[in-house]
Amino acid sequence: MLLPKNRGYVHPVPSEITPQSVFQRRRAWLASIAAMAAWSPSLSRGQPSAAPKTAPLSGPRSTLPGAVTMDKPTPLGDVASYNNFYEFGTDKADPAREAHTLKTRPWTVAVEGEIKKPGAWGIDDLLKLGAMEERIYRLRCVEGWSMVIPWVGYSLSELIRRVEPTGKAKFVQFVTLADRAQMPGLRSSVLAWPYLEGLRLDEAMHPLTMLAFGLYGQVLPNQNGAPVRMVVPWKYGFKSAKSIVKIRFVEQQPATSWSAAAPEEYGFYSNVNPKVDHPRWSQATERRIGEGDLFAKKRPTQMFNGYEAQVAPLYAGLDLKKWF
Repeated sequence: MLLPKNRGYVHPVPSEITPQSVFQRRRAWLASIAAMAAWSPSLSRGQPSAAPKTAPLSGPRSTLPGAVTMDKPTPLGDVASYNNFYEFGTDKADPAREAHTLKTRPWTVAVEGEIKKPGAWGIDDLLKLGAMEERIYRLRCVEGWSMVIPWVGYSLSELIRRVEPTGKAKFVQFVTLADRAQMPGLRSSVLAWPYLEGLRLDEAMHPLTMLAFGLYGQVLPNQNGAPVRMVVPWKYGFKSAKSIVKIRFVEQQPATSWSAAAPEEYGFYSNVNPKVDHPRWSQATERRIGEGDLFAKKRPTQMFNGYEAQVAPLYAGLDLKKWF
């Protein structure tokens, strides 16, 4: 069959075609920008979002230095309705809408690798492992927004001491649930699944690094990472893995999802640093969810998200621009 003549259309050469991975990352970025424009479900309606109701889970107010802030906590309705949890969709409202499909019982977290006592921990055993307490931490998202959340849980170091890492353990990797039957967002190829995150062992052992099971005195809502998640308050929010099913102790720096997807944009450390911009936006300021609309005055971003006094010694001598 004869092909029609070229009628003025110039066909691109292969070198000019955008790679699929770059196109997909741009789609995710555009989705996040659209979500920022919407700001939050509560603001778009002009009234607070309905607070979810889950079982009570409480503990005394923590006395750990840095675990309490004078900042006003973000309303629970906003905390539970404005989320990054790509397993349920890339829009900020998707997790609250879709995460009802997540089944959090039974739930087991496998702990393995360079440790003397590997094994599987049921969620109820984990709940009893450490003394529950409430810690009010700031959460700073890499996209430029922040929240203040009263978490309920205990230091991850409680678990780490129980499993007794060997001398070879230098890093900890967190593996999250990846179940297509429960998580519609897994149909997206924006990331490779399951979601992976990691910390240096000394970061994981720091008292502020938290294994969280609840917020606002109740069990974690599904969209916030039920039934168990990490909270690492001096790092950008994506470092705090949600719905964890495996914890690995390893000798070499482990793979992490965002560093693998876009290494030029997301480093392994991902410490909150107003002096190190994201390639596509500044990190010098942030918007606090629940405080005015999209045009409200921004806050200056604090080094290490305001936890510099507690965690700066972890990075003594480290070039924080190179190791971002």
